[in-house]
Amino acid sequence: MKLIAAAILAGCLSQNALAANSPVTGRKTLNFDADWRFLKGDAEADKAEFNDSNWRKLNVPHDWSIEGPFSETNKTGGAGGFLPSGVAWYRKSFTLGSNDVGRSVWVEFDGVMEHSDVWINGRHLGHRPNGYVSFNHDLTPHLNFSGTNVLAVRADTSKQPASRWYSGAGIYRHVRLVITDPVHVERWSTFITTPRVTAKEATVKVQTAITNASASPREVSLQITLRDARGRTAATAQTPVQTVAAGARVEFDQEITVAKPKLWSLERRDLYQAVLKVNSGKTLLDEETTTIGIREFEFKSESGFWLNGKNFKLKGVCIHHDGGAFGAAVPLRVWERRFEALRELGVNAIRTAHNPVAPEFLDLCDRMGFLVMDEFFDCWTAGKNTFDYHRDFEAWSKIDERDTIRRDRNHPSIVLYSVGNEIHDTPKQALANRILAGLVEVAHENDPTRPVTQALFRPNVSGDYTNGLADKLDVIGTNYRDQELLAAHRAKPGRKIIGTEQGHDLRVWLACRDNAPHAGQFLWTGIDYLGEARRWPRIGFGSGLIDRTATPRPMGFQRQSWWSDKPMVAVFRRAGADELAPTDPGYESSDLRRPQVLHGDWSPKNREPHPENVEVYSNCGEVELLLNGKSLGSKPRPADDSSRNWQVDYAPGVLKVIAKNKGRIAATSELRTVGKASKIVLTVDRNKLTFDWDDVAAVSVVVVDDNGLLIPNAYNPITFEITGPGMIAAVDNGDNNSHEPFQGNERHAYQGRCHAFLKATSPHGRITLKASAPGLRPSTISISVAPGSR
Repeated sequence: MKLIAAAILAGCLSQNALAANSPVTGRKTLNFDADWRFLKGDAEADKAEFNDSNWRKLNVPHDWSIEGPFSETNKTGGAGGFLPSGVAWYRKSFTLGSNDVGRSVWVEFDGVMEHSDVWINGRHLGHRPNGYVSFNHDLTPHLNFSGTNVLAVRADTSKQPASRWYSGAGIYRHVRLVITDPVHVERWSTFITTPRVTAKEATVKVQTAITNASASPREVSLQITLRDARGRTAATAQTPVQTVAAGARVEFDQEITVAKPKLWSLERRDLYQAVLKVNSGKTLLDEETTTIGIREFEFKSESGFWLNGKNFKLKGVCIHHDGGAFGAAVPLRVWERRFEALRELGVNAIRTAHNPVAPEFLDLCDRMGFLVMDEFFDCWTAGKNTFDYHRDFEAWSKIDERDTIRRDRNHPSIVLYSVGNEIHDTPKQALANRILAGLVEVAHENDPTRPVTQALFRPNVSGDYTNGLADKLDVIGTNYRDQELLAAHRAKPGRKIIGTEQGHDLRVWLACRDNAPHAGQFLWTGIDYLGEARRWPRIGFGSGLIDRTATPRPMGFQRQSWWSDKPMVAVFRRAGADELAPTDPGYESSDLRRPQVLHGDWSPKNREPHPENVEVYSNCGEVELLLNGKSLGSKPRPADDSSRNWQVDYAPGVLKVIAKNKGRIAATSELRTVGKASKIVLTVDRNKLTFDWDDVAAVSVVVVDDNGLLIPNAYNPITFEITGPGMIAAVDNGDNNSHEPFQGNERHAYQGRCHAFLKATSPHGRITLKASAPGLRPSTISISVAPGSR
């Protein structure tokens, strides 16, 4: 659910910014990200009078683990990318105005990694083990309205190993302070559904609860206004007046009709905003805005997935929560840029592997038109690591599941909930059936409109298809074993099925494409991620369609030829992994989990005549290959969409491929033999950067020859200089064996390129970035800065 306050104080607030002149009606939602004090280490810092003046001052979101250093001895091991773990403290001082006396005040954390404890003015408010779950605390009884208040947070990742991938550490998501009347919309109680949808009209059902935290009964009514993307009123409703007793809550249930609704889809991401106003007479007590989409979807046993009457496959990818060089504290623009790259490759769905994501991640999926499998758990009571979530599962799983569903259930992008990934409890059939039944019940109680799945783990081995476990799921999901999944459907044709995690090979895609009941697949993975590195010196897992910097891999273009409708063609040569550029000095011999054998260049190490194997990926009807202008023949599109291959006698020059549909050129691509590295070329993904934590400009740094061609084996050390109102927020090159820090002004090129990510430090001016390297001509780029929501 996306909440927008009636009066939003935009900007990062200093400790004195909350004082005085607060309105006495409505709601204020305050950005609480700025001016925290931070200590890496443990201390008795829960008391308000504790002296934190010598602590580091910073803003959140903040992931302190990504600051490193990498070390083979770090307790996180390969699973955590060999990055550090431990205890850290955050403290924030703030004041409130006298007009806020008598109002309700609470703090909202979108995520703290992990085992967090929170205090206000020395009073312990609570503990939350799960670092991915959003939570809040009521501050009202413990606040000082005539002086300074101190909020303290302790986060503990010291017990390792605790995860199979990089999890981060600290207050790595956004924080807000909410101030409203004691009579207000209960947090996450608003649930908006679309039970009937036609082109002529749609029924929008609004359910919410009003709670009364005051000592007196109040008479209230609820006013509902539905606005379209242009702010025009699409429908309104007013409930009768009801009395909410002191300390009680009242549920409201209202249906409204929208004429000629604009439906949310992958192509048209039309969104509405439902504005709920709680009134007592003519006094506004509270206001909440929820973003929704009007659509209808269904999984069918005989034909797979349907959205608004259209049947198509979910072409999905699994994504872990890290943002590469940003660690777990990921600016939204980083995700947006990655999603842009994935959509270009034909991706239409995201699996949030294997945990709740930040709420703005789901907002982005709504806006960009991605379908989402919203996943909650990687384990139940049988752990995969000594200190992972299995230790807290029995006590917390249903609470975490409930809170996540109630937070997320208004997102039109979400079409599935997943209650587990490769769960190791399943061999214990009675236990697994009991747990799954309970998790499905929680999901259906809090959102009966979404089906529930689970990424089954070796289901034929544990008997999941025959012992009743699989049939407790609304949609049966299985990892990798696609033929077993299809066989399970043939055994019971009423089952709805989907591939929750699958490999990149063509055989698996054809099993989905050519079987109507198969709703779709989610690849492992869409993006390279930190952790699950197995052993030093590797720090990440390189199975993505794109790397950490959003640069497409060769297999990304292969997938594009299968999944995209836009005409495309790409050409690669297949050669040994020794053609790769080296990684960090001293680690050149490190084994790669997935050695790259496809190379997007026509510059082999051996420049003498020899045979080269060439692969062409295209979704067009015919492709023709040419070397230095001479045709090497044309090949039609295979029925199974496999690559079109040639063996070519190498000669330097230009290898070009022309793709045609019905005899007309639809797309072209070419590889050229490169010369010597001579200069650096910079390009930036946007011309203007806003002064906002979530905005980032990605500067691509490419080492080229005199003709501007990328040098595929360039490994030059790049140094950056920045001037103006900006900072280098991170640097990266996508190399999963590199131990260079992600923060700083230096980075080696890897396979000819690296990236610098810039943020604005003030709302006006121009940022200039210069990149230089020994023996290369430097390059400079400039970008303007504009005010943002900070």
